[in-house]
Amino acid sequence: MLCMAQALAWENHSFPSYRALEKLHEVADAAPVAAEPLEVFLRSEEKTIEALLASQEAWAVANLEQYPPRPATLAFTASPNAGDDTRKRAFLMALRVAPNSKFALYLQPDPWNPLTGPALAMDAASTVADPSTGNRHLIAIKSGDSVAPLAVVASATDETDFGLDAFLWNDSPSEWAQYYDFGPIPFGDANSAAASQEPFHMAFMHESRTLYWAMPGLHRTFLALRNYQFSTLAALAFRTGHAYWGWRFSGLALRYLQDLTEPYRARLSPNDASIKLLGAQTLAALGFGSMKSDYLALRSNRIRVLAKYQSELMDNLAQNKSDCGFCKALRNTDKDKSYPEWSERYLRDVVSPQAIQAGPRVASALLAAMPPAYVSDPLYDFAANAAGISVLAEVAKRDPADRTRLDNLLTELLGNFASHSRNALRGILRASNPM
Repeated sequence: MLCMAQALAWENHSFPSYRALEKLHEVADAAPVAAEPLEVFLRSEEKTIEALLASQEAWAVANLEQYPPRPATLAFTASPNAGDDTRKRAFLMALRVAPNSKFALYLQPDPWNPLTGPALAMDAASTVADPSTGNRHLIAIKSGDSVAPLAVVASATDETDFGLDAFLWNDSPSEWAQYYDFGPIPFGDANSAAASQEPFHMAFMHESRTLYWAMPGLHRTFLALRNYQFSTLAALAFRTGHAYWGWRFSGLALRYLQDLTEPYRARLSPNDASIKLLGAQTLAALGFGSMKSDYLALRSNRIRVLAKYQSELMDNLAQNKSDCGFCKALRNTDKDKSYPEWSERYLRDVVSPQAIQAGPRVASALLAAMPPAYVSDPLYDFAANAAGISVLAEVAKRDPADRTRLDNLLTELLGNFASHSRNALRGILRASNPM
């Protein structure tokens, strides 16, 4: 089928998450919490975790299309006599995330309100290389340290890029892939850490029936699974007195929702009709692959150009403490109540349709604002040249009206990112205090 290029989306999620949540009183007014190793939470609550993970699996089987049931041998079972490392690995394998995930104790500081403390090397928290060319800076914390909930949840929204979803497919080169039974990767490169995580960070929930028939792998995306797993874990942690893990699991859950606010993660191609995609796929199957190759090259370039532009904007805002329209949109809560309350259907019924609706406008604005070589020439490889390119500088040379149009649309998307993050967090907190 048509393969996906890596969609970097918002890249480092911590900074926009700080801005989105800093005015939410449930977070801003929450008492500091004591940092706690994951092993302590698991040891204290293994019976309740056993029941929760069983209910998560039942939910996934009942609600997710083409969900491959978890092998029975991976079910988490309370084992009081097990060692901490054994219990942690069993927990991670029951979630079907990478069992070498570190879950180190750290914070990613807000550039606008810097934290002091010893630096933590990326490889102490992550099992994969930093994909953001070094714009992540981690502060080590210790068990028992008092930390602000905002810092915990915002830091965790970026943690999924630390290898959690890497190499999980049957055709991935990891020792655990064969046990997870997710099947072969539905699109992308199972041998790449970055590309192998992408089917967990996209959700094509509203493509045409014909496109699903021609490309059944579009159903095999598990963003909703991850959001549900970590949302319910967060609520359990809050209910059982492990507030640190309530906030941290909340941040992990929010990350998957935040990804879905980006149109290229909600729609196979925001500016192409299904018939064009079907035509490219059909011709390739018949041995005429140039249309498909051109489509893939253009899609890859456009995703990467948009990602780099977003990343450079966020980096500038973070470092310069610029309170421009982007940050104001992230903090603006006016639209929050215009959406339904958070529920299991929120991703499908609210977030995905909104991202899809914005897709053609974003794609059109991107094509107008960027140099044609970056977004309209299938022979140009943007990824190969990206390190030496300042997209902000290139856009500044073009029509200011086109940049304004693109920036206005990104402001709209960031407002959606923020409102949905706040609504989801409110939902998690409600679920943690059942009446």
